Amino acid sequence: MTTTEAGATHGYHKQKDEHLKRLRRIEGQIRGLQRMVDEDTYCIDILTQVSASTKALQSFALQLLEEHLRHCVADAALKGGDEVDAKVEEATKAIGRLLRT
Repeated sequence: MTTTEAGATHGYHKQKDEHLKRLRRIEGQIRGLQRMVDEDTYCIDILTQVSASTKALQSFALQLLEEHLRHCVADAALKGGDEVDAKVEEATKAIGRLLRT
């Protein structure tokens, strides 16, 4: 896991409120899944909701990745040196993790 210096601005900073709103909506979907199981909802209906929740998380992840590339990786490219290689490697590993899900 890579961390940044204290006080650093992350790529998602400008969209932070939108991201939090989106994550709260996803959280609501997950709570809905819990309710569905608790209420003995039909399996296929639960699986449909699982699929929607998964898609919402994947969409959020892609948006966050795009912001990382546009901000963090692009900034490292401007600075040059070893930092750009480290940021590209970090992004590549993150993409690999996303593809495995």
